[in-house]
Amino acid sequence: MAENTTLPIIVLFRQDLRLKDNPALTYACQTGRPIIPLYILDDETPGKWKMGGASRWWLHHSLVSLDQRLKEKGSQLFFYRGSTSEIIAHLIQKYQVAAIFWNRCYEPYARQLEQTLMELLPSSQSFNASLLFEPWEILNKQNEPFKIYTPFWNRCMEVACIDEPLPEPRHIITKTIKSEPLDSWKLLPTHPDWSIGLKKHWQVGEKAATKKLNHFISVSLNTYERDRDIPSLDATSSLSPHLHFGEISPKQIFHATKDIPHSSKFLSEVGWREFSYYQLYYFPQLPDQPWRHEFSKFPWEMNSTFLKKWQQGKTGYPLVDAGMRQLWQTGGMHNRVRMICASFLVKDLFIPWQEGAKWFWDTLVDADLANNSASWQWVAGCGFDAAPFFRIFNPFLQSEKFDPEGTYIKRWVPELAKMPKALLHKPWKISAELQCDYPHPIVSHEECRKRALEAFKQIKRW
Repeated sequence: MAENTTLPIIVLFRQDLRLKDNPALTYACQTGRPIIPLYILDDETPGKWKMGGASRWWLHHSLVSLDQRLKEKGSQLFFYRGSTSEIIAHLIQKYQVAAIFWNRCYEPYARQLEQTLMELLPSSQSFNASLLFEPWEILNKQNEPFKIYTPFWNRCMEVACIDEPLPEPRHIITKTIKSEPLDSWKLLPTHPDWSIGLKKHWQVGEKAATKKLNHFISVSLNTYERDRDIPSLDATSSLSPHLHFGEISPKQIFHATKDIPHSSKFLSEVGWREFSYYQLYYFPQLPDQPWRHEFSKFPWEMNSTFLKKWQQGKTGYPLVDAGMRQLWQTGGMHNRVRMICASFLVKDLFIPWQEGAKWFWDTLVDADLANNSASWQWVAGCGFDAAPFFRIFNPFLQSEKFDPEGTYIKRWVPELAKMPKALLHKPWKISAELQCDYPHPIVSHEECRKRALEAFKQIKRW
């Protein structure tokens, strides 16, 4: 009996909200079957790791953008909300679906879901669209996972055979189905609308991602290694949210930059993203448990007052407060400042790194389970290739070194805008007549540093 080629294929979009270099979409179109471009807002499958507020804001605009891109190809995006496996099972039966095509995700719950989908329809196919290398492709000489970044990335570059990005489909034959209205999901904040700063700071979607990459290459890539740690400069790519939502692929970035002089440092940062996913793949407990088990005995102190002051940017440490306020207002934070803010939470305030990860998860537009978890464990000293226990960032020395004129601090902490440079990094030394409405440091860094070093030494003995 001849195969019925009129039966549709579901292309399940998740963290791949683009047309170019989207293998699930491309290969589904090449079958000649009609496709059903589908996005499911699933708050059930991820459990506590469902998207936070800032991510939902980004998601709304990214879906609007993707739907428009599909309409340019004669198609559209269909929306459902609920359990992915239940909705897919319903659609398979209702529309006699021939197969499901999707691009792989690596979160533990996503991997379990993909196994369920394959069981629902064994003719389905999955593809790699999110990483340069699959985690199981990169192993050491003992055929085991790497634990240290540098040999991991060196191995990646040794075996590098990265395909050129796929072109976007010229036309998409679509099977039309019923769809929920995107606005009914209420992904955007209303009362109060805290997203004003996000709107000013970000452009969302595949075209915006490509434009940003091109701008970075032409303006900042050549000086990236020199300027990347200066938070007052627009010297980084700011591509992380576009990468997380899949508006651009790492292959596109790799091929656009690999032959440009001075690109190696930037590509090594793309490598850190790969390493974060690698860690999550081989240690699925990464978001909750320290990879170094001895850290489970670390004497954390859950101080809700200190946590709130850190979240609000009212610690009395100017660079920390500037970073936390930038985060709240824009949904992003400069990478150097992220490390300083994270170090302050875990090594000055003794608050568990998981609390910081939760706050970043809700407030970052680029909240990514692999990157967020791996980075917090790195700062806390308990993850793969983690920062050594004695690396405790001094917020004052860091601000003097990387923001000497106070340009970044004054932008995000306006109370200090008129502060003399000599006093800006140590505002508690201000005389009474110059005192501004800025809090005194909530803890002594020197005392906290000594205490943290002693605690780290203790757990190394266990």
